[in-house]
Amino acid sequence: MRASKLAALLSGVYLSIVAPLSFAQDISAKLAVCAACHGADGNSTMSGSPSLAGQPRIFLENNLIMIREGIRDIPVMKGQLDGLTDPQIIAIAKFYAGHTLKPTHGKHHDALYERGKLLSKQALCGTCHLPNYVGREQMPRLAGQREDYLLHSMRQFRNNTATGRDTIMAASLHGMNDDDLKAIAHYLALTK
Repeated sequence: MRASKLAALLSGVYLSIVAPLSFAQDISAKLAVCAACHGADGNSTMSGSPSLAGQPRIFLENNLIMIREGIRDIPVMKGQLDGLTDPQIIAIAKFYAGHTLKPTHGKHHDALYERGKLLSKQALCGTCHLPNYVGREQMPRLAGQREDYLLHSMRQFRNNTATGRDTIMAASLHGMNDDDLKAIAHYLALTK
């Protein structure tokens, strides 16, 4: 091979290794990493990992930025958003907000469901999350979210360990026991 062709080939290889990815390539690469836990379309099948599909865009943007900045501490997310710019975070949020949530339905327990429905009304969950629990602006969608994740989150709020999150939830869940939280999580997970 001639020296000029070899130099051109090596130059191309070098550029492909060190050249930054385009904005779209970078977002696609990050979404591929996110898919491991949250599903390719934002519908999680992994225990303990929330579905992001159908969440309000502003809620997603705020939480992604809080995670990136270390305000919201999620150990498995540490470093996952490092170096992402605000426009990249907005693009990721738009991607997930634009997908339809496909709830995973567990077994329906009538008594648990009805108790969760009653407790959700008494706790005024629909005031912020809307009466159909689809969320809005910075309030997350609860309807159809993974039951295990809802229970985990509510326990964090109740126990005041949900750092970087809305403190009004601690007051909303104050005095509730695990059976109450399980009922609410069951109801919300099965709500369409």
